[in-house]
Amino acid sequence: MNTTTTEALTVADRCDRCGAQAYVRVLLPSGELLFCAHHARAHSDAFANIATHIQDETDRLLEEHGAGAGARS
Repeated sequence: MNTTTTEALTVADRCDRCGAQAYVRVLLPSGELLFCAHHARAHSDAFANIATHIQDETDRLLEEHGAGAGARS
């Protein structure tokens, strides 16, 4: 039996494209892929229609790293 998880992603979870910290898990009928925020955006058109579930934790980037904080007025 093939099982997949949707537990929270950790710093040990790495992007399958570049090795950066993964913030998106894409569950497919054949398994799962992990992506950093950049590669999730870059490849979203390719997996959106075939994914059985997409776990997107990119909102954690703001919480953890203050990404985009300088753009606030």
